[in-house]
Amino acid sequence: MAMIPASSVVRPAPTRTDVASGGAVARELAPKAVVATRSKAAVRRQLAARSGGTYIGEMLAERDSALARWHDQKGVPLRVWIQPKSDIGEWRSTYVTSVRDAFLSWDAVQLPVRFAFTSDSANADVHVTFIDHFDEPISGRTKWARDDDWWIIDADIVLAVHHTSGRTLDDEAMKAMALHEVGHLLGLDHTEDLTSIMAPRVRVRELSIADRATARLLYTLPPGGVR
Repeated sequence: MAMIPASSVVRPAPTRTDVASGGAVARELAPKAVVATRSKAAVRRQLAARSGGTYIGEMLAERDSALARWHDQKGVPLRVWIQPKSDIGEWRSTYVTSVRDAFLSWDAVQLPVRFAFTSDSANADVHVTFIDHFDEPISGRTKWARDDDWWIIDADIVLAVHHTSGRTLDDEAMKAMALHEVGHLLGLDHTEDLTSIMAPRVRVRELSIADRATARLLYTLPPGGVR
């Protein structure tokens, strides 16, 4: 996904290594599910009334006026498997804790989608794996599958140990990258707001008020086109 220009935004001092995301990539389409009754006009009214303080408008522009999200899980968490070991040079076991902490931060937002961790990769809904580096100047990528009605049904995250420059991500940068990619997994897209974790080049290390507000609004709306 192309970087969103941010030339009009005052950039914070580069006190920490920035990490960049490759964005979310729709991996495949599942067979068409039963179409839920929905009113696009009602969705537009909700967006007009409640989108303040969010970047959901940027998401709609990015996705041709469509939203993607998971079904409400009704108390059953998505099972997350995080690769526990790697022979990648300079990989560290503390990365696993950083990634877990990222999922827990999103879990604290209390969306209808929650997370639990499993050591059984075959039994997981979400897989997080590590690679040495991407050929592009990014440090993470999320791939998800959706059905024809824009319900997300499957997702995987890949995180790089090294930036393309060769620098090794520290634990703090790994958590930030994981926070960003879990946002994509939930259905969020990039924002020009550099104070949010969903900026394409991540400069912050925690979820912003706008990140939380956008996710909460998304999960009160049905998926699909709003036009």
